[in-house]
Amino acid sequence: MNGTLQIRDHLLNELETGVRTGASLIRLIRSEDWSYRPQENMRSLVELVHHFIQITASDLAIMQEKGEAEVGLVENSLSGTQDIEKLEATLWSNFESYKAYIKGLSEDDFLNRSTKAFYMEHGHLQVQWQIETVTHVFHHRSQLYNYLKQQDHELNFFMLYA
Repeated sequence: MNGTLQIRDHLLNELETGVRTGASLIRLIRSEDWSYRPQENMRSLVELVHHFIQITASDLAIMQEKGEAEVGLVENSLSGTQDIEKLEATLWSNFESYKAYIKGLSEDDFLNRSTKAFYMEHGHLQVQWQIETVTHVFHHRSQLYNYLKQQDHELNFFMLYA
């Protein structure tokens, strides 16, 4: 395997770590936690969880140059859902679809194909979008960890890498 594909796969492995450990955090949520909102100008826990779960699906839609309405449908498709099993299944399904797309790209497309998000003036290469998705997942996983810490869950740093 050449270096480009190794980097692609390393990034997918990191993304899977973020998804897996995010799923373990989501499984800790108690029914009374869902409405938690650290500040008025921040997402509630349920909104954060929905956003986290949809990152790979919405980022994939953006990478595929879907319009604002289509991306909005993806981002809002979990509205009202607090069933942990359904949420976790959606998280993994979204990740697998994203992974299949990335692995389906030729090396040339991965490195050189540019797509433009509906909200951007210029496009990004697929490899850049993959890096963006990884950082996006880890950013919101960190928020989820902090929200749960603030709700007095027993958490430790090591669970973010288990």
